[in-house]
Amino acid sequence: MDIPINQPWLEAMLLASVRMIAFLVVAPPFAHHAIPARVKAMLGLGLGLAVSGRVADGYVPLGTAGFITAIVLELATGLALGFLVYLVFAAIQSAGSLIDLSSGFQMAQAFDPQMMVNGAQFTRLLQMAALALLFASDGYHLVIGGLTGSFAAFPLAGGIDLARPVEAMVQAVTGMFLCAVQIAGPLMVVLLLADVGLGLLTRVAPALNAFALGFPLKILLTLVLAGFLFLGLPRIVAVLAEQAANTLMGVG
Repeated sequence: MDIPINQPWLEAMLLASVRMIAFLVVAPPFAHHAIPARVKAMLGLGLGLAVSGRVADGYVPLGTAGFITAIVLELATGLALGFLVYLVFAAIQSAGSLIDLSSGFQMAQAFDPQMMVNGAQFTRLLQMAALALLFASDGYHLVIGGLTGSFAAFPLAGGIDLARPVEAMVQAVTGMFLCAVQIAGPLMVVLLLADVGLGLLTRVAPALNAFALGFPLKILLTLVLAGFLFLGLPRIVAVLAEQAANTLMGVG
């Protein structure tokens, strides 16, 4: 009994799966440690199978050495694309770090092994809320759509041109800091004004020791104003997901 095997399709499917799996290991929300590695591998194989019909067109089978080289190239491409998406969504984590630093929560900093985040309460809270919103709002569909569109920019076994990804990473890092300041900026301004007000109050009445009230006052202001931040968080996550998809499709 002979079972015909389409070698070009099989090689293309395996190479596409390698890129998908490498991407899922790094990129949010799939990089969360609560998702088992076996699930990521199965999801990567499923996505590779889904795009195999498109990427197999015009694919020429490679030899053993060429196929191993192509696997390494696809692994590097998937990791680079996943890191780009990570940089885009790191804006929310950075915004949480700025809020913790301004409000005094940074003294309670701890490492979260699930999310691989080293920060205080608002850093982890914003990161967790962003991941939940990505799944709840189907924002991860945009990320996966951008990943499948990357095959047009980087064909299978074609390698990766370092010029454009490096440029995209520089733009992503710049955008990350800008978005973090835009997200946490209003709350940071209010907390700065609170410090200025306490300083003026101390100058007027030194015996009052107004700075003893600084920490509870800043914590109260942070908790009250953080509610307004969470009202706008779904829109922020949607914009970041769209930006991540555009980055993946335009990096080539």
